[in-house]
Amino acid sequence: MSLTLVNIRVLQPAGAITGGEVRLAGDRIAEIGPRLESADGRRLDGAGLLLLPGIVDLHGDAFERQLMPRPGVHVAPEIGLIESDRQLLANGITTAYHGVTLSWEPGLRGIDAGRAFLAALAAVRPRLACDTRVHLRFEQFNVDAAPEIEGWIDQGRVDLLAFNEHTGDIARHIELGKVGSYVARTGLDPAAFAALFARVRARRDEVPGASARLAAAAARRALPMASHDDDSLDTRMRFRALGCRISEFPIDGATARGAIATGDVVVLGAPNVIRGGSHAGRLGAAEAVRLGLCSVLTSDYYYPAQLHAAFALARAGIVPLGAAWDLVSSNAAAAVGLEDRGAIVAGRRADLVLVDDRDPALPVVAATLVAGRAAFVGPSLAALGWQLGERRESLPA
Repeated sequence: MSLTLVNIRVLQPAGAITGGEVRLAGDRIAEIGPRLESADGRRLDGAGLLLLPGIVDLHGDAFERQLMPRPGVHVAPEIGLIESDRQLLANGITTAYHGVTLSWEPGLRGIDAGRAFLAALAAVRPRLACDTRVHLRFEQFNVDAAPEIEGWIDQGRVDLLAFNEHTGDIARHIELGKVGSYVARTGLDPAAFAALFARVRARRDEVPGASARLAAAAARRALPMASHDDDSLDTRMRFRALGCRISEFPIDGATARGAIATGDVVVLGAPNVIRGGSHAGRLGAAEAVRLGLCSVLTSDYYYPAQLHAAFALARAGIVPLGAAWDLVSSNAAAAVGLEDRGAIVAGRRADLVLVDDRDPALPVVAATLVAGRAAFVGPSLAALGWQLGERRESLPA
């Protein structure tokens, strides 16, 4: 049985928006054209809305707010994952890389929390509609965890590996007496946190070996690798030599320019665009897009941001909507080797989002399809007969 979406406007791979119809067969896009024969299947009215490729989010950690909605308040990760799935779909995200930070800290980002998260993801995966993957963010001073994380990589439990190094920032916060956020997520008091930090920094000589070990494990599985917060071109080149072809959130234009010049991917945050700049006073994402220094925009800490950033860039005349949407879809998919999605092309996965863009300043997701099944349906399309499709696997009895 096929499904044909009619009365829609379709974003073509070259960026043009044309009226037409799209036929889906199983989990794939079967055909695109002005008028398609579909006698063997259903026809769903898209109400003249804009059909776009589903959003691919390479770095999102907003799920942490579902795991710890208030400081010191923990929620079972199974509950947090299911709730995050709903938020992702309602914002047009069809592939999500949850940014799971594995730090030397206890608490929200500690090894115990990481173990619980991976176990919960395995348990609830059949109930998730979004294609949910793991972006493991390894804090490089977490040297004791490296052997276990290597095992996770070898077992195929990690989909993207990133190297983080935040000890410099933490040292400054300790000096200023501003460790409130660390205390909140670790459960330690300021003195205990500072003492732990001192013990961790004393092991700096072990850091290169632990990072090299994990990079080698990722290379064995051909996993994409990223470096985080590159603070100079020298830093970027050092991580590139380790195999990291993705630069997440470089702090300035010179570093981003150097990454682009070597053919690497520069990832910036979509909230940076919709806020009008970086909340940390770093590289502005909209200006980076204007200068050709940004390859991908991610949700970072706010799931609605990718949708709104793409439309904001187009409204501002920085790039056309097609190019802006590439930043949140096709470019992101290509950066991690997902060649089966990111464009409305016959044969690709039917990961699609219908957007009501009648008010370009406030686009709204009307429906999200993942692998050809309606995973989110808003009220406007529900009134036209759209219904939620089955999940990819049946729920346990």
